[in-house]
Amino acid sequence: MTVLLVALGAAIGAPLRYFTDRAIQARHDSVFPWGTLTVNVTGSLLLGFLLGGATAGGVSPEVVAAGGVGFCGALTTYSTFGYETVRLAEGGSVLYGFANIVASLAAGLAAAWFGLTIAGVLWG
Repeated sequence: MTVLLVALGAAIGAPLRYFTDRAIQARHDSVFPWGTLTVNVTGSLLLGFLLGGATAGGVSPEVVAAGGVGFCGALTTYSTFGYETVRLAEGGSVLYGFANIVASLAAGLAAAWFGLTIAGVLWG
């Protein structure tokens, strides 16, 4: 049953990642990967919230499987982050590549912490 929940969450998260990334990039006239940054930070926030809720007993293991592992796992993308960062550096946009690393790490960690904090307030 857990595998099906993960697959269901992933089936929603992967297309949402693709469409969100494309929609956001289309609105920015920049080589900076705004779409990937957005989905990664959003996924970090949601995963922090779900795991914080699970730790406090307010979110079931089934929701963590579908929402955390499946949906967030498919929504976020470390491989694309790595590829886009290398592509920026190789294309001569080293500062954008460095900014992508710093922004992705700082914003992703802050979002996960914020999600945990919100869950702690709701279920703590």
